[in-house]
Amino acid sequence: MYTGGYTGKVLRINLTDRTWNEEPLREDMAADFIGGAGFCIKYIYDEVGPHADPLGPDNKLIYAPGPLTGTSVPCTSRMAIGALSPLTGGANVGLTGGHFPNEMKAAGYDAFIIEGQSAEPVYVWIKGAEVRFRPAGELWGMTTSDCQQAIKDELKDQNVRVSCIGPAGENLSKIASIVNERRVVGRRGFGAVMGSKNLKAIALRGNGRVPIADEVKFAAARKNIRDLMKNSPVLYPAFSKVGTSMLVEGMCAVGVFPAKNFTATGAFTPDEEIGSGALGAYGAGRMACAGCPVACSQMRLAQDGLYAGVLAEGPEYETLYSYGGMTGVDNADAIIAADRLSDEYGIDTISAGATIAFAMELWERGILTAEDTGGMDLSFGQKDSMVRLIPMMAQRQGIGDILADGSREAAKKIGKGTEKYAMHVKGLEFPGYDPRGAMAMAMNYATCYAGADHNKGFPVQELLGTPIPKEFDRFAYEEKGWLAAYNQDMATGLSDSATMCVFPVLLALAGVATETVSALLDAATGIPFRAEDIKVVGERTNNLARVYNTLVGFTRADDDLPERIKTEPLSQGAASGHSVPQEAFDSMLDEYYDSRGWTREGIPGGAKLRELGLEYAAAKLGVAK
Repeated sequence: MYTGGYTGKVLRINLTDRTWNEEPLREDMAADFIGGAGFCIKYIYDEVGPHADPLGPDNKLIYAPGPLTGTSVPCTSRMAIGALSPLTGGANVGLTGGHFPNEMKAAGYDAFIIEGQSAEPVYVWIKGAEVRFRPAGELWGMTTSDCQQAIKDELKDQNVRVSCIGPAGENLSKIASIVNERRVVGRRGFGAVMGSKNLKAIALRGNGRVPIADEVKFAAARKNIRDLMKNSPVLYPAFSKVGTSMLVEGMCAVGVFPAKNFTATGAFTPDEEIGSGALGAYGAGRMACAGCPVACSQMRLAQDGLYAGVLAEGPEYETLYSYGGMTGVDNADAIIAADRLSDEYGIDTISAGATIAFAMELWERGILTAEDTGGMDLSFGQKDSMVRLIPMMAQRQGIGDILADGSREAAKKIGKGTEKYAMHVKGLEFPGYDPRGAMAMAMNYATCYAGADHNKGFPVQELLGTPIPKEFDRFAYEEKGWLAAYNQDMATGLSDSATMCVFPVLLALAGVATETVSALLDAATGIPFRAEDIKVVGERTNNLARVYNTLVGFTRADDDLPERIKTEPLSQGAASGHSVPQEAFDSMLDEYYDSRGWTREGIPGGAKLRELGLEYAAAKLGVAK
């Protein structure tokens, strides 16, 4: 039984009839899934039919912080957002930080379940014990910053926290984001889910406190994590001063910084132009999520030419990859402008940049022409075209309409064999690590329930040299199926469910992460969490997500990589000569399934599901003991 960490309340909001009610948080939910991503997957499994229309009223949007959110533990103002994804067609979850998660707990809630569909644009205002539905017709069409400011002005409270969509979500772009402040849940198309519900925003204000089960134990556990963070050789001062942009130099050095739609990885390495060293000259301060002493988010000001004066929070590594490496653009000013436009229009930087890069390769191959683009030159490196396309995609104008739903959907519309140039898994575009240089990353991309999501199974062993649980050769095929599953379960339990920022977990906690986080959870909630429980919760969540997606119709064939990754070895850089050949891929995939206790077709086995306490899922899937 939980006695702290949780508020004990779940808010259910029905947009169709504009009603709401509070429900108690079930004790088994807390013990079995912790919070965050675990709650999202469980609610999706329980309440969203696997054949529901992702953009219909039967889909539900789940907001779920974790039990550490809203406490005094640093780097825990995090929340998961989950739904049936219009981009992938399966259960999906994204994470975000900022101030909204802490405010949600202060408002008294462990989760929001948003269902139904409003007849006209609306936003939801939550304060104290009241939930109100307010008209959003005048907000429709606004950018995210304007929307947030307009709501604060209307409510006469500049400290209101707002989670909203921009024009991309309103126009049902399948790569539309949800934005709170300038923190984003992107890639999965959840902005389109909000748009389909005519929900422009959720605004909230809270003044409550999160109870702590054992204050003495909690204070000791909190001091321990603060000491670990303070003594980290990477977190301070490097990461806090430059943020994730430091990965540009690192990934170029190991030969996995993707370039020109994965045709020039290792050959085009713009680290001197857009890496952390170069971006230092654009610095305009730092931003922090609530309660975070690291403040890794960098404010950067474009200084030259057409984009001079544009201020962005970032660009983070993934945006430098997508709008830089992938498009062949090495101009920091243009990337800063693209980053800001993406946040304002509410479109994901990774998927948008990767989709633009896909279009650029089609231009280079003569498949797209000036007639298709309205005269725009889409050659690799065309920075102005890249920036111009972002609002066009968000507003479905011209060629932007074809690209607005990501590379997989664009390839279907364009045809002509272009599917093989779309770099995605399950519809989710690749993030900024070429899997030909890291086999566990290749396996993670292929098997993750979300699609090609680096955050749900980042191979620190291969790309950061972290020897936990041991050292691994990044080019070796052996044990990489097992390692991908291990990393996925650890990330889901430690970061995505607790909820805690992934960066301290990776950079400061390392070999003591499960012990550190379980001690915090135990003291905060009163539930006797042990170190070994963290990975089990991650495994339970990933198995339940797999069951759901199997019911949707996903099979082994969906756990695959693009042809280019298998048949085109890298030609330059530190990973030169490497690819993921089909035979090796199949062997690693078999190992992944075996390590998870699934069949060779990727169906979770009854014995494994029952071991994890998922008997109900085994019965629904119809798998034997």
